[in-house]
Amino acid sequence: MIKVGFLKLGSIGSAALIEFLLDERAEREDIETLTVGTGSKIVKDWVAENVPRIIQAKPDLCIVTSPNAALKGPTYAVEELSKAGIPTVVISDAPALKAKEKFKELGVGYIFITADSMIGARREFLDPVEMSLFNTDLIKVLAITGVFNIVYEKIDELINALKEGEKPELPRIKVNVEKAIEKADFMNPYAKSKAYAAYVAAEKVADLTVKGCFVEKDWEKYTLIVSAAHELMRIAARLSDEAREIEKYGDTVLRKPHHDDGTILTKRKLIEKPRRK
Repeated sequence: MIKVGFLKLGSIGSAALIEFLLDERAEREDIETLTVGTGSKIVKDWVAENVPRIIQAKPDLCIVTSPNAALKGPTYAVEELSKAGIPTVVISDAPALKAKEKFKELGVGYIFITADSMIGARREFLDPVEMSLFNTDLIKVLAITGVFNIVYEKIDELINALKEGEKPELPRIKVNVEKAIEKADFMNPYAKSKAYAAYVAAEKVADLTVKGCFVEKDWEKYTLIVSAAHELMRIAARLSDEAREIEKYGDTVLRKPHHDDGTILTKRKLIEKPRRK
């Protein structure tokens, strides 16, 4: 039995369902998971309170999720996990690329996802409903364009290595549009092109939200900018949905369920049994 710890610092789209990507039917017999989080904030004191909870659980592997993992709080968490000798992988967004050399020095893996864009966090615009809708759209983009395939398959590779008594080779990946779309493995070129457009659109959302949240000071202007960013993410989600619908029409949707022993099975046609590769 492999124990996987998840340390969630703040919120990014990749984090919301990450532990469930490994056990979508809650029937795997080879792993158990523990999730610890700081809620919406990444205050270093709160991080310091939660990191010991993960370390004391003695996981075989720890996944840390955080927006901009180059910040002090996430970096502190990663340093502590590294000192404890726990194999660790950081999953974060494009701004975290600044910390990749630091993570390499610490012997930590990372998956940085360029489409996991920042939300439009201005009080004049963002409320609980808008926050929920943005994350719903973002999750759809990450799921359909292949990002989640990369995430759970890389974690499963680590779990399999640990099950074999081997030292896991931690991933160090910047997920861009080409890597994501390759893993989505679309059969129809129109579906692939729509998903490609969706990923690129989601990447561009960050340009707008960073400008709206940190650069523009006029409240009327930044409200318009962050609203535009959310509209763009909505379009990205719609394109993603259209891509999957095209695959449905051809009965070629790629499905990769987990077997109870953790093996990833595969199938294309709706009415067929999933099989081992």
